[in-house]
Amino acid sequence: MFNFTIHKPNEDNFNYNKLWDFVSLGAGPAGLNAGLYAKRKGLETLIVSKDIGGQLNNTEEVDNYLGFEMINANNLIDEFINHIDSLKIPKLIGFNISSVKKENGIFQIGLSNGKYIKAKTVLYALGGNPRKLQIEGEKKFSGKGISYCVTCDGPFFKDKLVVVAGGGNSAVEAAIDLSKIAKEVFIIHRSQFRADKILLDKMNSKKNIKVYLETTINAIFGNDKIEHLNITDNFTKESTNFYLDGLFIEIGTIPNSYLISDFVKTNERNEIVVKLDQSTNVEGLYAAGDVTFEPEKQIIISAGAGAKAALSAAKYLNKKGD
Repeated sequence: MFNFTIHKPNEDNFNYNKLWDFVSLGAGPAGLNAGLYAKRKGLETLIVSKDIGGQLNNTEEVDNYLGFEMINANNLIDEFINHIDSLKIPKLIGFNISSVKKENGIFQIGLSNGKYIKAKTVLYALGGNPRKLQIEGEKKFSGKGISYCVTCDGPFFKDKLVVVAGGGNSAVEAAIDLSKIAKEVFIIHRSQFRADKILLDKMNSKKNIKVYLETTINAIFGNDKIEHLNITDNFTKESTNFYLDGLFIEIGTIPNSYLISDFVKTNERNEIVVKLDQSTNVEGLYAAGDVTFEPEKQIIISAGAGAKAALSAAKYLNKKGD
């Protein structure tokens, strides 16, 4: 597992009074690549995040990133960090971002340590949090058999019976990963698959994965831990109890746009609306990655959007004469 703590800077040597040209909020593929491109453009660049890797931390293997036929997600994070470190890009890792405001043309970024960072331009790339089923028992059994992270919790279910809720790429990838650990894996989804064909083909090759489509999970039951689900066949309307050891919920993410949603344009899903150059409706503020309304939540797309945002910020600063 990647050791994030080695990237936390010595605060005694960090100058909180400095005005940065470009600050990347978030250190997933979008934020890291933005930092790289901003640095290459000669901007005084800083990357700020509570951790490094973004959604890659919830993935085991990556097989769709150009240049790597197959790579462990942690190793890909290492590759990203090595590239960033080779350019000596400053990073402030280990702090939550508590506020983002623009005052007199300068962005003020509040941190969980009570201090502030100042920037001329900002990339907002804080990703999202797992979307919940919002059903009875979900909150009660979270951490007691319910998980939103296969990479984190999958090993606890060796030789067990597990269910993956969802029908997109993340759900199918989770089922494939779990098939190497669990005795049996069941995918339960309320409609049809939305996952890529290559993933579905891989899933179908696994003998211990079974699929229940057009099936709704109504509630989750148990005592000290999860014991069974109540599910309904959408066609027959027949409801049954489904016994299991673990439930992995993989139905997407909720964008972490709340810090700026009161002054930045968002859509009905609270995803940040951006222009082709990744700019928002606020001058000097850019957004990229899973927090935006980009429909394809892919590593390489997020990385590309981060690069575009940094290039756009550089043009903006040049135009202003900064």
